Amino acid sequence: MNTISRPKRWQMRTSERVAILIIGDFLVAALALFFALYIWAAGDAWMKFSLEFIIDRPPLWYFLLPFMWIILLVELYDIHRASNHRETFKGIGLATLIFTLIYLLLYFTSAPNSLPRRGVSVFIFLAAVFTLVWRLIYIRMFTAPHLLRRVLIIGAGNAGQTLIDVIADLWPPPFFTVGLVDDDPKKLGAEIGKYSVLGNSHQLLDLINEKQVTDLILAISGEIKGSMFQAILSAQEMGINLSPMPQVYEELLSRVPIFLLESEWIVRSFVEKTHTSTFYHLSKSLLDFTGGLVGSLIMTIFFPFISLAILLESGFPIFFSQERLGRGGQPFKIFKFRTMERDAERDGFARMAEENDQRVTKVGRFLRKTHLDELPQFINVLRGEMSMVGPRAERPEMVVNFQKEIPFYRARLLVKPGITGWAQINYGYAGTVKETAIKLEYDLYYIEHRSLLMDISIILRTIGTVLGFKGQ
Repeated sequence: MNTISRPKRWQMRTSERVAILIIGDFLVAALALFFALYIWAAGDAWMKFSLEFIIDRPPLWYFLLPFMWIILLVELYDIHRASNHRETFKGIGLATLIFTLIYLLLYFTSAPNSLPRRGVSVFIFLAAVFTLVWRLIYIRMFTAPHLLRRVLIIGAGNAGQTLIDVIADLWPPPFFTVGLVDDDPKKLGAEIGKYSVLGNSHQLLDLINEKQVTDLILAISGEIKGSMFQAILSAQEMGINLSPMPQVYEELLSRVPIFLLESEWIVRSFVEKTHTSTFYHLSKSLLDFTGGLVGSLIMTIFFPFISLAILLESGFPIFFSQERLGRGGQPFKIFKFRTMERDAERDGFARMAEENDQRVTKVGRFLRKTHLDELPQFINVLRGEMSMVGPRAERPEMVVNFQKEIPFYRARLLVKPGITGWAQINYGYAGTVKETAIKLEYDLYYIEHRSLLMDISIILRTIGTVLGFKGQ
């Protein structure tokens, strides 16, 4: 009988790494809070650092600062960003900037001496420094090769090759890929990317034992032979983890692999997962109403300046409206500040926006970079036609064209379109059908996994995108 090594305790899953990051961030933020209180008390003329000071001086909300800090670090809970030095510096820097701007806004709009200046500023500084040190330690320790799970891919067909391509584009690698197995004799010994097809179902258990495999990824989209099925069951009985390829694809890319799914998936799996709770619907409605009001107020503040700039460069109209499809395919008029020259589609032919589009005016290019052109969409949110978070609202003629070439395209109409969304913050604009398909994968992932926490994290990441002038 074959003996198989069970997965080693120190070989960590993605969820375990995320948990370690959250716990570590919370601990260093709590440490920053403690030192901030100590420094605050050292400069206090009335009371030195003591239990009495902690109880009497800081307001209750002050002790929530570590939680606010963790929320602002949301981008760095992507395991690939967390393992990258550059992304770590950028993420912590952006969180510090947003935290500082929010506090300054509150500080200068509040009554004099009503908010603690020293206590908050010291916390922000120490939280940034301590988190940076901790994250660099994490990169050094927890991304070491011996902590990676050892994976064997079952299936060297289209799904297996797609997964290999995904792994090749990720750095650091999500796991150590041992190779592939397949029952097709023509594929035995073949090279797929940097990896080899090592054997078939009859050799699977021996390969697991020999290569110290901890996980199997099932990348067979068609029928599984009886011998392969039995070998997989035997491996599972011995403690080897088994994951379907679409699940791994989603975990690695936060996208749904639309070109690898069967047609019944949209009913059997996707629609079942899209049901959300009454609490989510109520909280999302409240988020949309609040966001719509705040956004409309911001639009009112910027309106005179944006209007004047558009008028001076290209005249009227200031606003641009266009028919888009909402939830269930219902048409509505979307509003934006005009960023293109007048009669940009004078021939009547609908075109996708392109990178460095020549139809965009100079003012329009700035408005797109800062996303200020989208401020009038908050009117659509208040009217209930759009949401704060959701897929991008698309034109009816574009939907007709895309659904002919991209599977499941109309599934994005299951929810309201949004001012921002999972696809927008992860991929930006799409200028080709291929890029549109990738954005659809992000949209379907959002629809499948959406929650109040995810919506809030998307809004926070959008703020970072706006401050970073990442629009197009």
